[in-house]
Amino acid sequence: MTDRSPLNRCRVVLIAPADESAERFGPRLLEAAAGGDVASLIIPARGDEASFQDFAEPIVRIAQAAGIAAIVADDTRIAGRVGADGIHLETRKDELRQATERWQGKLIVGAGGATTRDDALELGETQPDYIFFGRFGFDNKPEPHRRNLSLGSWWAGVVQIPCIVLGGSDIASVEAVAATGADFVALSSAVFGEGVDPRSAIARANDILDNVAPPFED
Repeated sequence: MTDRSPLNRCRVVLIAPADESAERFGPRLLEAAAGGDVASLIIPARGDEASFQDFAEPIVRIAQAAGIAAIVADDTRIAGRVGADGIHLETRKDELRQATERWQGKLIVGAGGATTRDDALELGETQPDYIFFGRFGFDNKPEPHRRNLSLGSWWAGVVQIPCIVLGGSDIASVEAVAATGADFVALSSAVFGEGVDPRSAIARANDILDNVAPPFED
């Protein structure tokens, strides 16, 4: 995720829901992958260490087999045990720096938790592979949060490190995120919500992005 999209425009990042078993989520992830381009999947922490690993292990394999980079949040040990492609950390600057120094080049190292420009710049000083604007589980309204859009637009305009901006519960929200210049739009409930067809949702997201996402400069 450190490179610009081969599609030369904003791409989709998926976030695994926190309340599904691997047995239920695995097939839904495959359906999403069948709908079109997906850059990566972030797996948020859940429960105790054993249950988190039990969920992450099969999901990482499914994602990777579908050509999707699998990123485990908040636990570098589990990320290593399950063979994840990356780690997502919401932590202090000094701890993030330690992680980038140890893992970068071996794993994708992403940073989250920034709610202000100053927060983001501090985290950015550690040179993560991406910075994430949003909070897991807070895509419960149709439109993206205004603060996340504002931060994404500012960041994309002044910093070269890629950014991910959390979309809303409506798949059409990818348009607002793409307009910020963000490298990636993160989706969860818009793809995996109750009654949503993941394949159709991803197909529609990519269709919107193909038509409205501004191309990145070379």
